[in-house]
Amino acid sequence: MTTRGKQLFLQFPKMMLAISLVCRFQQRSIVSDLDEAINLHRAALQLRPTGHPHRFSSLNDLAIALLLRFQERRVLSDLDDAIKLHRATLALHPPGHPCRPISLSNLAGSLRNRSMQLERRILSDLDEAINLHRAALALCPTDHPHRVVSLNNLAMSLGNRFHHQGIPLDLDEVIELHRDALVLCPPGHPLRSSFLYNLANRLLDKFEQRNVLSDLDEAIHHNRAALANSPVGHPDRCASLQNLASSLGVRFQQREILSDLDEEIELRRGVLVLCPPGHFHRSTSLRSLALSLQYRSKRQDQTSDMDEAFRLYSQLSQPSHSVSRNDIRAAECWIASAEQAKHGSALVAYQTTLKFLDQYVAVLASSSNHFNAVKGATSSIAMDAFSCCVRYSTLMTAVELVEQGRAVLWTQLARFRTPLDELSASGDTGEALAEEFKKLSIRLRSVFDAATEDQSSQIRQLTMQWADVVSRIRLLHNFSRFLLPPLFSDLQKAAEDGPVIIVNASKYSCDALIVMSTQDPILIPLDITLAEVSELSSEFQSLTARVGSSDHRLESHKIVGILRNIWSRIVSPVVGALRELIVHGSRIWWCPTAGFTMLPLHAAGPYEKKRHNLSHFYVSSYTPTLAALIRARQRVSQDASVQHFVAVGQGNPEGGKELRCVAAELAIVAERVEPILSFTSLADNDATVRGASDAFSRNQWLHLACHGMPNRKQPFESSFAMRDGPFTIKDIIRSRLQNPEFAFLSACHTTVGDESSPDEAINLAAAMQFSGFRSVIGSMWSVDDEVARQVVTAFYDNMVDGSGRLDCRRAAAALHNAVKSLRKKIPLEQQIVFIHIGV
Repeated sequence: MTTRGKQLFLQFPKMMLAISLVCRFQQRSIVSDLDEAINLHRAALQLRPTGHPHRFSSLNDLAIALLLRFQERRVLSDLDDAIKLHRATLALHPPGHPCRPISLSNLAGSLRNRSMQLERRILSDLDEAINLHRAALALCPTDHPHRVVSLNNLAMSLGNRFHHQGIPLDLDEVIELHRDALVLCPPGHPLRSSFLYNLANRLLDKFEQRNVLSDLDEAIHHNRAALANSPVGHPDRCASLQNLASSLGVRFQQREILSDLDEEIELRRGVLVLCPPGHFHRSTSLRSLALSLQYRSKRQDQTSDMDEAFRLYSQLSQPSHSVSRNDIRAAECWIASAEQAKHGSALVAYQTTLKFLDQYVAVLASSSNHFNAVKGATSSIAMDAFSCCVRYSTLMTAVELVEQGRAVLWTQLARFRTPLDELSASGDTGEALAEEFKKLSIRLRSVFDAATEDQSSQIRQLTMQWADVVSRIRLLHNFSRFLLPPLFSDLQKAAEDGPVIIVNASKYSCDALIVMSTQDPILIPLDITLAEVSELSSEFQSLTARVGSSDHRLESHKIVGILRNIWSRIVSPVVGALRELIVHGSRIWWCPTAGFTMLPLHAAGPYEKKRHNLSHFYVSSYTPTLAALIRARQRVSQDASVQHFVAVGQGNPEGGKELRCVAAELAIVAERVEPILSFTSLADNDATVRGASDAFSRNQWLHLACHGMPNRKQPFESSFAMRDGPFTIKDIIRSRLQNPEFAFLSACHTTVGDESSPDEAINLAAAMQFSGFRSVIGSMWSVDDEVARQVVTAFYDNMVDGSGRLDCRRAAAALHNAVKSLRKKIPLEQQIVFIHIGV
């Protein structure tokens, strides 16, 4: 056999098997088939080096397989590789080659796909895709069989650019391209209905941009034609009904012709019939029809329409599919409608929305990449749900719901990490179920990221598999509440060592709720509105932002005014109730929400002679959630003989302001800790990002003296300034901590998080606690370098107990006593800057 014959003998089976595996993947969605096909295509490509007459075929086949895997797993490197392969294929099809139009379109499609990815949105990709589609269209004259597809491809890419950049000329060209495509699809053509509603949708875009009613009328005309071309049973009928209904709804808003609204409602009824329980778009259909009925009810005073709307909403509470953003939006709409109408289903609406949010984040497997999506979905729901429960006098449910809807990302990370590790370690069955759960979650996340009508059947299939594995996990011993939010009976354990006071801010009411370990919650209505809380918080943040740059006496005078306001409006009523429950000097934990998270509740007081501030009565700590405090208590301390303490100090970060007292501060810590625990100091050139990460992972006790750098726009980028760069919250999350106990964060702004979503608690101190540290001391604003040294000295003097041991449970009292001893030596704003979080 010749060399060429041997190569063909080797190539042919690989290619055929690879093609068969890709086909089977498209039938059964077995990703391992795709992995094997890609490996075979790579091997075949190796046997077709540059100059081989069929190299283009292997390049193209491998690119298509990589694109399929990208759509399944959303790994951007697969998309990047596919683009490189399509470029190489195009290079083998120079001008004049009959396959050049297809190669141009394939490369353009891959670039357009990459331009749509949030993780790496490159607008130049879209511009290049448009140029390539233009080139492909130029090679497809009027009678070319691929001209219709080429017209559509260019229109889609221009449409994407219009939605990103709003260029009117792009929209005009898209409309003309769709008109040209429609001419090539006469009545009876299988693509005619698609081009009709594509044209109609772009005309609606044009109407929204320029408000020319004739564009709206033409859009309705084309949508009617699209529906006529989509008879019962046609795959496009649901979309045609939906599009015509939406365009009629827009025209009703403009002209208020009731017949348009009546027709819209009937069309939406038709959509709902085609979206039975389990359908990916059912919640959207329920929401759309309910809103239209509500609008007609208000216009015509028909209670039957309003009753029907809420019957539709109630169907949302029992979804038979995995939850998507559409379900959350529909449930939020239910909340808004119920609150506005003062309907009795409001509490069920809140419960449904928070349940959806919980399930949605469970599928996302929380990460910083999904933070924006989650915080957009959460907003104020948990706090408003709490207020709704107060109105219905269901205080235990109030605790459950506010806990369920706050710090969602941290909570899910904690709920995933430990249960999945425990499941994997529970035996062969548990290990197999944990692996199956992880794989299905990844696949579901991928299809949700690009959910379309075409993927609804795949979503249903994956949802059933995901729900099945969760059900099987819950049948195992000790896993009956896997991924379920905790009940009040579980959350009540947070108050075992002292009451937890939830301070809730909602547009409907502001309330405090005292959670005790052995009795029902106690409600204290607060005489303050959400707007007043926000104003007070903004005023305080503005004031503390200037700390260190102006006269301390002037600042202290202003701060006292705010602290008195906090005392009279918020804290004093709580203290009045606590006096009947606990003794003087007890520990209490604050769990604030919304604007309350930025207020120093621990420092409130009348600040008058012969009257006591809060710190006289109780020792205050904070916790972002009740579950976080429970987890901190459940982690059992190691024997002191095997614990290690590290002090990390960076007074000269690259490009940052020098901190002159860092070396002295580390020396103070060493002097007090070294006789008790194994002690290491990391400073100057050794205090790098890598050094900090290693220190975190190897030590149970941590003292960190450096600059704190909050990022209120992108909170996961908040960081500690090391010698060679920022040590971020992402780095903290990735650190593999070994039974961490205590962290003193002697840095600025370590409790400052996302400005638009304070309840997610994405800040440096919370990151330390949620990563495992049982007890954390952080700062609410800027810390003076010299004052920090004094506080640290007094703190560690109080931290060591009578037998010469360190116990992280003494941290709150040690900070309390340290500040008390320095009260006459340091400014007020520096007395109250540090707070304790945890046990």
